[in-house]
Formats: sequence, structure tokens, C-alpha cells
Amino acid sequence: MRVTVGPPILMINHGSTFMSTDLGGEINPHSHLGIFADDTRFLSNYSCYIDGHPWIRLTSATTTYYAARVYLINPEFTCRRGKVTQGDLSLIISRTVEEGIHEDLDITNNACQAVTFNLEIALASDFADIFEVESQEYVRRGHIETKWCEKEHQLETRYTNGSFSRCLIYKPCNFTSRPYYANGRITFEISLEPSQTWHTCCKYNLIDHERVREAVDFCYQEMVESKSINTEIERLHCQWRDSVTTIVCGNEDVVRLYRQSIEDLGSLRLYDYDFGPDIWLPAAGVPKFVALFGRDSLIISLQNMIVHPGFARGALQKLGELQATELDEWRDAQPGKILHEVRQGELAYFAKVPHTPYYGTADATSLFLITLHETWKWLGDNSLLQNNRDIVLRCLEWIDNYGDLDGDGFQEYQMQSPGGIENQGWKDSAQAVVYPDGSQVKAPKALCELQGYVFDAWMRMAEVFDVLGEGSFAHELRTKASQLQVRFEEHFWSEDLDCYVFALDPDKQPVRSLTSNAGHCLWSGIASPERAARVVKRLMQPDMWSGWGIRTLSTKNAAYNPYSYHLGSIWPHDNGIIAMGFKRYGFTQEVAQIAHGIFDASKYFASYRLPELFAGTQRQPGAFPVPYIEANVPQGWAAASVFHLIQAILGLQADAPHQLLYVDPHLPPWLPEIELQQVEIGNSRVDLQFWRHGEVTHWDAVVKSGEVEVKQQSYFRRNF
Repeated sequence: MRVTVGPPILMINHGSTFMSTDLGGEINPHSHLGIFADDTRFLSNYSCYIDGHPWIRLTSATTTYYAARVYLINPEFTCRRGKVTQGDLSLIISRTVEEGIHEDLDITNNACQAVTFNLEIALASDFADIFEVESQEYVRRGHIETKWCEKEHQLETRYTNGSFSRCLIYKPCNFTSRPYYANGRITFEISLEPSQTWHTCCKYNLIDHERVREAVDFCYQEMVESKSINTEIERLHCQWRDSVTTIVCGNEDVVRLYRQSIEDLGSLRLYDYDFGPDIWLPAAGVPKFVALFGRDSLIISLQNMIVHPGFARGALQKLGELQATELDEWRDAQPGKILHEVRQGELAYFAKVPHTPYYGTADATSLFLITLHETWKWLGDNSLLQNNRDIVLRCLEWIDNYGDLDGDGFQEYQMQSPGGIENQGWKDSAQAVVYPDGSQVKAPKALCELQGYVFDAWMRMAEVFDVLGEGSFAHELRTKASQLQVRFEEHFWSEDLDCYVFALDPDKQPVRSLTSNAGHCLWSGIASPERAARVVKRLMQPDMWSGWGIRTLSTKNAAYNPYSYHLGSIWPHDNGIIAMGFKRYGFTQEVAQIAHGIFDASKYFASYRLPELFAGTQRQPGAFPVPYIEANVPQGWAAASVFHLIQAILGLQADAPHQLLYVDPHLPPWLPEIELQQVEIGNSRVDLQFWRHGEVTHWDAVVKSGEVEVKQQSYFRRNF
């Protein structure tokens, strides 16, 4: 079986443009479906009729991330030549997305007699902001005008609100039947002899002020047959596929999951933010998060190190450019802070929401420093450090001056903006931070993982400033990290919980809820080895371990709900980070257990596409993963979680500045062999082969280009 997420839909996307329809290719105006770009819904209603009757869907599918096809037949109806039997006519709707949407309509007469009929297409645009579509609460602020341009044979629908404007141009072309427009419908009068076919192309061009996102002239068949033409979309995607690490493995499920994750990451590329052919960053996810994010882009970059470390350059460059420079309560901004999210829709344009950018995240600033260091370790490019030195210093100043709200040495957050986000860790839903009795924790909140991120950032930046020749500052950072580690153990450890607590509340009292956040403290290295062992054991108990993955919240918490967003669900990226933490402290069997759970779950999802999250229900015979109904698919850090899990199993750590790559592989019985080809480390490429013989994992490395030495060393010993 294959589990789909939410109501079945067809979703195609490329860059910041995407189209979602029902399985019949239609768009209900009261749904979340439509054509979207720049956080605006350009098309909110689409229906197709034959002489006023809806077509009957046979089947449909997305054939690649940027293309979909729908097969339909006619219902029984009476035309001017008489009765037409159901199925005498077939309609194929094919769509591809690049900047705009290209649509092909192909009708065939399969009857023994000629048929004359009207093909009618109903279109409407509400130009709703993405936040309004999500909430289903609309406020009409501007004016919509629709006009049919007879000479050009195109329908123009324009929205204007002061200086804000959007326009959708729907243009039939290459038609043999002239289109007409009336009563909100475009009509083609069609007559077909037996076996005769009819074809037209329809282009959806999206206009944002002066920018035109124009649909390509190529039809569906030309687009999907990439050998026939050199389309921009296929060229860019091939460039991505050719640059990444490939996998060879006898476990076909792992191969399919890995390859689908590569496809998903390539499909999420935000081309508007490209700095060069290989300097780019992804959207967080489709459909809700087709935008630039701080935390998401940085975590995805970290996950991609074994796949393509250069991936991180775009995130670092753009987030560095948009680093906050002033205090702005409306946007939760303070000098040195790394942003949370950028939006470009009408609400952001008129500052009805603070996402211009919005800086309400407590972890992106530390994660920026962690990602910068890790990227340097994989690329060996010292210019990264020098070019980002001033940004780094501002990040460090923010951590000291604004991340620590009350000067107690811990990182806390508290929303200032009336339009902001209450919870500003990675669990950022409004109800995510709870006491054991399920009640809400008030701000300011000092989450456990925030302390770990800062500890890790300080330790990594100490190494950076040693390289930059600023040893005294490096020593200062290590001293601060050491002092934080002592304070953390004193205030965040709970003997009763046998784990680190979720957070400290406004009174600096521990929030003794058992959550997955404690696993992030192992990833950062702030946990002592002795207590790390207890955390591993505790997180693998049945109230946290579901069989598919580690839950976000213990089943013993009063607020536990397996179908919620953050109160007991399972997030693949969360489990990947935790697995990296387990590996750091040498718990290889538990790493394999987490990977096995997530990999097994992926087998049930359509196309092996891991969703943003799924329910924390218990794995048992006859059960399968239950999706969260509004999960994003594809979603960047869910797709890339497989890379973290493989990295944890193989124990890959880079030291490109010294032309070294370390391995510490421990293959489980369900993964007896695996090969990574063309792993990029510095200016070198290396093939890595791992195989299990008895209980022992063996490995071999072949340097394909450049100079790099591959060594085996305990992951734990390298970090402690």
C-alpha cells in the first residue's frame, strides 16, 4: 500500500511557482488549491465541462515534480447531433510548470460517428495571500477586473490594491477552434469526425508588478522527453543530479528513498535567490513554505553535507545579507539576528504581517555559525571564514546581548511582535511548549536545545578564530562554552526524568516534560557522556519510541496527541538530528534502530516521499504510518533527513582544511552493504564502499580526484 498525505491532490512545482489541483485537475474555490507564486494565489477556481457536464476522471498522476497528467472521458449527454455515449470522447489534460504553467488539452473522438460539442473552461482568481489561503479567512482589500481580449484571444484578470498588483493572463494558443468568453467561461466549439483528435495549448502567465512569469512554449510531451529539447528546467535539475553523491545499495528501499530525496531537494530550489550555478538554497516545503527560511535552510544545508556540501553556500550568503541591523519589535529583530522567514505577498507588502523579513527565531543565529563551520570543514575554503567574519561577530554579539534576555547565561526567547510567533524554537506551533500536566509554559522560555546550539556554536567558532589568527578570542569562546556546559548540567538535568528537561520557565524552574529536544543536546555535544547514555536509554523507551521514530513528546504527558503538530508526532528531520547525537556518543545500535524506523516508514508513503511529519502512533502488526493531514510534501528537511541518517550510520566527518575524511561505520544486519560514489570533500572526490562481514563492518575508499586521506577513527573519540 501507499499512504498519501491529506486529501489526494496533484502537485507540481518549480522555483516559487506551484500548482495544486484535485485528482481531476480541477480547483475548488473553497479549498487550499490553486496556482501560486510569490505567496499569492493567481488561480483559485478551475473547472472543465463538456456541454455543461463535468468530465469523468479515469486516472491521473504527477509524472515528475514539474509535470502532471489527467485522463478523463465524457459522461452520457445529448449534443446537437444526438446522444453521445459515455466514453465516446477522451480528454487528456497535461500540465508543466516552469515560470508559469503550460497546459495541453487533447480530445479524441473514439465513437463511430461525428460529434459536435462545446468544451468549457471556468476560471476565477481571488489573488489571496498565502496566509489567507492557509487560514481560509479572506479580506478583500483591492479591486479585481477581468477582461477578454478578443484580438489576442486571452483572458486577463488583474488585482490592484494601491501600489500592489498581480495579474493572471490565460492564453489559449495553437488552437483549431476559436475560443470565446462569456459568463466566466472560455468556450471552444469543437467538431470531430471518428478517430479525429483536437489539441490546444493554454498558457498561464503570472505577472507580479512588472515581472512576468511566462509559461514555456513547449508542450508536455516535449518537456518530459528531455532528450528532444534542452529545457531550462531539465538542465537545472540535471545539474543538481550530476553534482550530488550517488548511492549503490542492495537494499532497494533505501536506494529509492535516497533517490526520491535527491529529486525532492532539487525540486525545491528557489531560483530567485541564486547567486551562481552552484550557489543556491531551497524552499522549506510545498505548499505552505515556498519561501526563504532561516532555520530550515540551515538545517537542510547541514543534512546535505555528505551529498553536496556546496549546497550551503547560498543559505549562508543570503541569510548573511539579510542579517538584522537594528531593533524592530514588529519584526522581532535585533542587531545580529538571523531571520526566520521572508514573504512577498500582499500582507507582507503592506506590513499586515511582519515577514519582511520576520526574525522570530531563537535558534537560526546559532545554527548559522554551526553551518558555516561545518561547511568550511567539508569544503576547506578559508575564504568562507574571512568573508563571513563580521557576520559571525554580529551573531556572537546577538547571542550575548539578545539571546540571553536576563543575563543569567542561558538562551531564552519572548515574542515582541503582536503579529509574531509565540514559540521560537524548531517546535514553533502555538501550543508546543507544555508542562507535564499539559498546561502551557509562558515566556520567556529557555529551551534545552538552544543551550546546546550555543555551546556548539562557541566551540566551532573557537576553531574558526584560531584559524583566523585570533587565539585570545578563541580561548574566550571555549571558556564561555565550558562554563555554559557546567550551568546546563546543573539546571537542566532531572534525576526523576532521567533526562534533560524540556526548558526553564519564566521563574527559572525546570519544565519536566520529556521531549525529543533532549536528543538535540547530544547532537550539539553539550551533554556529559555519562548523562548522554541515560538520555539515549530514556528516549528509546516505549513512551518516546513508536517503532517508526522518536516522538516529539512522551505519551505520558497530559498534552500528548499523536496526531498533533508537535505534541507527540514524529518528524524525520528531528530523528535524523537525534541519530547524529547518538552517534556522537557512540550509540551505534540505537542509531541503526532510528534509521530503520524512519526508512521503514518511508516505504509506506507514495513514491518513498517522507512528509514533513507523521503521527506518533505505535508500530504494530497490520499498522502503517499515519500522515499529518496538513504536512508539506515535498519538504526540505524531511527529504534530507535520510542523508543525516546515512551519515550517522557511516560516521562520516570531514576535515577538508587538512585533506582528511574520517569514517566510523557500523552497518546493521538490514543494511549489509552500501557504497557512496563521488563524495565531495574539499577539491577532491572519493568513492566509499562499506560492507558487513559477520558482526564487523569493513570499508574501502578510492580517491577519484584530488588529494584526500580517508581514516577510520571513533566518532566518540574524535569528539571527546
